[in-house]
Amino acid sequence: MDLLSFGKTGWGDELFYATLMTIAVAVTAMLIGFLFSLIFTPLKLSNNKFLNFIGNTYTTVIRGVPELLVIYLFFFGGSGAIMYVASIFGYFEYIEINAFITGSVAIGIISGAYSTEVFRGAIQSIDKGQFEAAKVLGVSKFVQFYKIILPQMLRLAIPNLSNVWQITLKDTSLISVTGLVEIMRQSYIAAGSTRDPLFFYCFAAVLYLMLTFLSMKLINRLEVKYSRGF
Repeated sequence: MDLLSFGKTGWGDELFYATLMTIAVAVTAMLIGFLFSLIFTPLKLSNNKFLNFIGNTYTTVIRGVPELLVIYLFFFGGSGAIMYVASIFGYFEYIEINAFITGSVAIGIISGAYSTEVFRGAIQSIDKGQFEAAKVLGVSKFVQFYKIILPQMLRLAIPNLSNVWQITLKDTSLISVTGLVEIMRQSYIAAGSTRDPLFFYCFAAVLYLMLTFLSMKLINRLEVKYSRGF
C-alpha cells in the first residue's frame, strides 16, 4: 500500500488527480454529446430526405468507426486543419490543440452518435396521441417539447443513456494516446516507474469500477424520479 501513499514516495496523489481528470473528460464529453444529439436527433426524425441522410450518415459513420481512430483523426487532423486555416491568414507557425479539448470533443462526438439513437428511439416510442392532443389544444411547439415530450422522452431514454455514459467513461482511457494524464495514462507511468504493472493496472480497473458503480447509483435515482407514476 506504500505505492498508493500521498507524497513523494507514493502514487496516490497522482492517481487521485488522474481520476478527477477522467471524470472531467467524461462529463465534458457527455455534455458535448448531448449538444450533438440535439442537432442530429431532429435530422434523424425529419421527413426531409436530405436532412435525414445527414443524420443517418453521422450516426452510421461514427458508430461504425473504431473510437481510437476517431481520437487519432481529431488529434492529428485537428491541428493540421487549424494550421491550414491559419495559413490562409498568414500564420505559419505550428499550432497544437490542447489534449483535453481534443479528447473531450472526440469522445463527445462518439457519445453524441449513441445519444442521438437513444433520443430518436425514445421520441418514437411516445404515443402519437400525445403529439396530436398538443396540436389540437393549440400548444406551441416550444411548450409542446419542453412540457409534454421532454419529460416522457427522458423517462424512456435514461436507462439507455446509462449505457452511453458507461461507454463514454470507458472511452476516456483511449485518450491516453494524446498524452493527457488520466487514470490509464497515470497507471502506465506508475507501472513503468515501479516495474509493477499488475498492481497499478488492477488498481486502475478498481477505479473505473468505482466510478461506474457510483454513477449508476445516481442514474438509478434519476430513473426513479422520471418514472414516477409508472
